[in-house]
Amino acid sequence: MKIYNQRVQQLTDQQQADLVNQQANGQFLQLDFDTRQRSRFRATLQNGEAVGIDLPRTGTLKDGDVVQNASGDIIQIFAKPQTLTKVTADNAFELMRGAYHLGNRHVPLMLVQHDNDYALYFEPDYVLADMLVKLGLTVSEVEHAFEPETGAYGHSHAHGHGHDNRLSHADTQSAIVGDLTKATFFS
Repeated sequence: MKIYNQRVQQLTDQQQADLVNQQANGQFLQLDFDTRQRSRFRATLQNGEAVGIDLPRTGTLKDGDVVQNASGDIIQIFAKPQTLTKVTADNAFELMRGAYHLGNRHVPLMLVQHDNDYALYFEPDYVLADMLVKLGLTVSEVEHAFEPETGAYGHSHAHGHGHDNRLSHADTQSAIVGDLTKATFFS
């Protein structure tokens, strides 16, 4: 099994061409948000090949990130669609009020704008969903890739009161069609 242990910051033209070919052959990872927060795990590429990820603890893997192994082989990571709670409102003020209450509870939150429509997305929590409904917001369950906001302080801001807020940047890129990858921890 190949172990990928380095993030690639700048891709060469050849690497970009290689990634296009890899996508066509199912040689990429599609991972949910919880897995992309981990620095060490085992996963299966879309084509069925097992790989290991063993990265320094430097933040969440984001949709489109590329990792490399010691031999120079690269693979691309994509955000896997997962069940999320979508929150909408009749006006921007009501949605902003919902975002305030979720933020006050340190909920990883993705903010999305489509034309003039806005929505909030977070991982399912029936207590939070009920609170938002009581505030007059519309709540629904959807399948969508999850890329929460990083916050004003960057990728790895942790408060001094016990919360771990490693969040990634919002990205509403369409998910890749195909079988979804299952990831597990190393034994």
